[in-house]
Amino acid sequence: MIKGKKMLIGITGGIGSGKSTVAKIFNILGIPVYSADDRAKWLMANDPDLKGQIISNFGEESYIEDGSLNRSYLASRVFNDEEKVSMINSLVHPAVKKDFEKWVPKQNSPYVLKEAALLFETGSYQDLDKIINVSAPLKIRINRIMLRDPQRSENQINDIINKQLPDEEKNLKADFVIKNSDNRLLIPQVMQIHNELLNSSKL
Repeated sequence: MIKGKKMLIGITGGIGSGKSTVAKIFNILGIPVYSADDRAKWLMANDPDLKGQIISNFGEESYIEDGSLNRSYLASRVFNDEEKVSMINSLVHPAVKKDFEKWVPKQNSPYVLKEAALLFETGSYQDLDKIINVSAPLKIRINRIMLRDPQRSENQINDIINKQLPDEEKNLKADFVIKNSDNRLLIPQVMQIHNELLNSSKL
């Protein structure tokens, strides 16, 4: 890392791992958090260039009359088709990358967090200095998702999990691992990483 340069830290984790909860703890400590998944949704609905690309590839039906994204239509067209998943990712991820690059200089902190479900899967981890993976046992993750999203069936949840890298693989690739299971406290784990990152940023 270049001296004086803001550190870019990724935070990821499989669905139901609790990465958003961990990101909120960092935010309480004064660290700005860029939610790539939330911004992707916003850009798909508001960025004129991205909207134009989505319409030309997936049709006018991709948007409702009021201009908002037709999520159910896109999900039905894209989710189970690998080629279409790759296509929409190739449109959305560069837009998110550009948006993140504009956001970073506006933040006043030694490091910032980019929270994203698919940092490793999309290759965007390569643009970051360090990666934190939030890890939790599969059974706990499935229970959390079913409580949080009662509209999802267990089969749908397993489909999403199967499209993400296994936890064990993410743990090996990550620089830091936060264990979010019933018997592990989150705050001490976050504090330890926060202090390490603050010390690194002073080098």
